[in-house]
Amino acid sequence: MIYRFVTESTVEERIIEKAERKLKLDHLVIQQGRLVDPNTKVNKEEMLSWIRSGADFIFSGKDSTVTDEDIDELIGRGVKKTEELNQQMESKSEENLKGFAMEENEYTVYNFEGVDYKQKQKVFTHWIEPPKRERKANYHVDSYFRDALRTSEPKAPKAPRPPKQPSIQDFQFFPPRLFELLDQEIYFYRQQVNYKVPLNVDLPKDEAKAVQKEDQEKIDNAQPLNEEQQAEKDALLEEGFTMWNKRDFNNFIKACEKWGRDDVENIADDVEGKTPEEVKAYMEVFWERCNELQDLEKINSQIERGEAKIERRQNTRRALEAKMARYRAPFHQLKMQYGTNKGKHYNEEEDRFLVCMLYQLGIDKENVYDELRTEVRNAPLFRFDWFLKSRTAAELQRRCNTLITLIERENAELEEREGKKKTLGKKPNSSGTSTPTQKRKADLMVKNSGKKPKK
Repeated sequence: MIYRFVTESTVEERIIEKAERKLKLDHLVIQQGRLVDPNTKVNKEEMLSWIRSGADFIFSGKDSTVTDEDIDELIGRGVKKTEELNQQMESKSEENLKGFAMEENEYTVYNFEGVDYKQKQKVFTHWIEPPKRERKANYHVDSYFRDALRTSEPKAPKAPRPPKQPSIQDFQFFPPRLFELLDQEIYFYRQQVNYKVPLNVDLPKDEAKAVQKEDQEKIDNAQPLNEEQQAEKDALLEEGFTMWNKRDFNNFIKACEKWGRDDVENIADDVEGKTPEEVKAYMEVFWERCNELQDLEKINSQIERGEAKIERRQNTRRALEAKMARYRAPFHQLKMQYGTNKGKHYNEEEDRFLVCMLYQLGIDKENVYDELRTEVRNAPLFRFDWFLKSRTAAELQRRCNTLITLIERENAELEEREGKKKTLGKKPNSSGTSTPTQKRKADLMVKNSGKKPKK
């Protein structure tokens, strides 16, 4: 026989009871091949009830001396407790197997010091359901901005136009007389359809009424085109640049940006599908009537940016020419005035080669830095210089820009020195008047010139 000493009203007693219940469950379910609810794991509430079980008895107990008689009494009490537990387990038959529980109802975390706090728990009789989040099935950008930008008053519908109107673009530069005839034709068509000019809500009320009255008078007083005006209209439609479309116009603007507005020959070569004579004729009209274009500011800024790049390249070329002119053999003699901007990666030999080769290839070329990269890789001087050979065209361009800035600064300092030397070399009195000291020297020279030389 095995005796197990268990302290009464402690967690040990709960563990023993739990083990007995599991053995009973094994006998009822596992050994018979039956299935029950698998939720038989110990959760945190059960564990807490075990630990708190008998805590009051432990804290309220006092020190005492245990004798042999006390031990016999404990053993007898344990045997009796075991028999009661076995009888309780056997009383549960297979009929109530589904109601089998690993814990008795008497143990619960809501019971503390004989008070059941679960019954005292506050119950909410009036539950307020929180609002549910609304989600749109589809999100349409157009509908969103249409709702967000909708004004209080709806926009006025577009004014009707005659069904067969010629397509006229501002870059085709038709004669201004043609637009007058077309407006007259449009006004007469609106008169035929009884069109009424709406009030412009974007203007002040008085100004909008004045504009409305003026436009309505033009419609009411409109007359149809007679035969002479119709013939004039047909003749004017042939005078514009009807063969120039939007693509040709964009190519012309890009060519002006690339070569500058004065380089007529290169611009004519860049516009595809047009002869040099057509491009020159269009260019003359373009610079005379460019104020009629709607995107004039955008076009001018685009061309001016290109001309600024051209001027920058020309200044760079002149700076390189001035630098190279100071050396007989630039590839061996050229020196850079670094100052504090030398850098850590490139040495003087590499910078000398980059500057000289850039000048030799030509700064005006479109892909000059790609060619410079090829020359660096093919140069025998750098066959073991893996850093320089592994540089990309963009990295070489950044380094060359830094070197060109140093060269321009050096040239500016030399010009400043030469200007100071010229200023110091001039006579102090350049107005033509002589000082008293100069007069005395001149009189002395006259006297000496009158004497005869000694024999």
